[in-house]
Amino acid sequence: MISPRVRIGVLGLALLTALSSPATATAAGPAAHSSAAPPTVEELRLDGAAPQEILRRSGFDRVAPAFARALDRARSYAQARRVVQREGSALWRRAVDRVQGRGPAGGDLSRDDDRPLYWARLGMTRELRGWEPRFGLDAERRARLIDVLKQTSRGQTAIRYPHGKGLKRVLVTGFDPFTLDRDIRISNPSGAVALALDGTVIETASGPARVETAVFPVRWRDFTDGTVERALRPHLPKIDLFTTVSQGRVGRIDVERTNGAWRGGFGDNENTGRPEIVPVSDPASQPQWTSTTLPYAAIVAAETGRFPVYDNTTVTEIPAGGTEKVDRPDGPTPGSTARAGGGGDYLSNEIAYRATLLRDRLGLHDTLPGGHVHTPVLEFGAGNTTEVTDPRFVRNRLDIVAQVRSVVSVAVSASERARD
Repeated sequence: MISPRVRIGVLGLALLTALSSPATATAAGPAAHSSAAPPTVEELRLDGAAPQEILRRSGFDRVAPAFARALDRARSYAQARRVVQREGSALWRRAVDRVQGRGPAGGDLSRDDDRPLYWARLGMTRELRGWEPRFGLDAERRARLIDVLKQTSRGQTAIRYPHGKGLKRVLVTGFDPFTLDRDIRISNPSGAVALALDGTVIETASGPARVETAVFPVRWRDFTDGTVERALRPHLPKIDLFTTVSQGRVGRIDVERTNGAWRGGFGDNENTGRPEIVPVSDPASQPQWTSTTLPYAAIVAAETGRFPVYDNTTVTEIPAGGTEKVDRPDGPTPGSTARAGGGGDYLSNEIAYRATLLRDRLGLHDTLPGGHVHTPVLEFGAGNTTEVTDPRFVRNRLDIVAQVRSVVSVAVSASERARD
């Protein structure tokens, strides 16, 4: 997810218009001092024609209404929390099952599509934000419920590996769609990768590898609040390889060599952002740069699919003692200050920076292969500026998913050879 200011070939523009505030579920006898809140900028996009069509053609249009009815049956905060946890987890499982071909398709939208999960989740958070239960709900507890919903419906709490030897453990992450005010139809191939690979076993030259996945929001505030570290910290010491994945440049896959400690501030899915250093715990020990430990040379050399794969070593820095930004094709120079990693200065660079910094702080730099992979931009067919899908769009997404799966397989095998 490179900063959209520098990414070329972005899909056709489709401006979002005529958004109206949605109705939210309410229970009889709301509390006198309600903590209910209006929909967020992200949730307001839900009423657009394209999101509604995506939900309808996947059968996910029934998710939010069913969730609202379940909420209204809760008679205490504890019951509400159980409902949120159950329904959030069920949404993730349903999305994974649909992509992987289990159960009914729910409509004619291709199964590989990641967008039903995104828009259904927003429908649920909108219902929860405006819900007024009989028992009363203060703002702090409502925020906790929303946080539970966000984590469970993105698979962040469902990462499980089977016991036993002989099975490599791999963790892959993706992202929600983004730049939706440019084109509300956008799908994120990294999210499709996460749904397609979750819980699967990939056969590699070094034996089978079990893949677990999760998806992350395109929102600065969630990253500031530690959503990446909270999700990944329990698992990094126990796995054999990880890669964060996001959408990057047109027509190519990049293995990003270096990640920078800088936010460019481009607007996120809430249309917020400001330039600043990536905020992390213990900033006094925070490095300006972190590096991939994925076997990038082996990945680039392998035949993994139709998109060319590059070892991307470029960064943007302020050299030591300097004041102006300089692009460096071969990585940062000693003592420099980060202004963009190989993956830019948006949230893809930040998830790579946070995940690899966490790896290093856990003392795993020399033993755990991990880094970031950028997929090609997912493009619609020529001339399609209005339809939510088309044959080329589906083919591109399927090819990207298949190639990332192959990249993971190569990475596991090459990393195992390096250990021997």
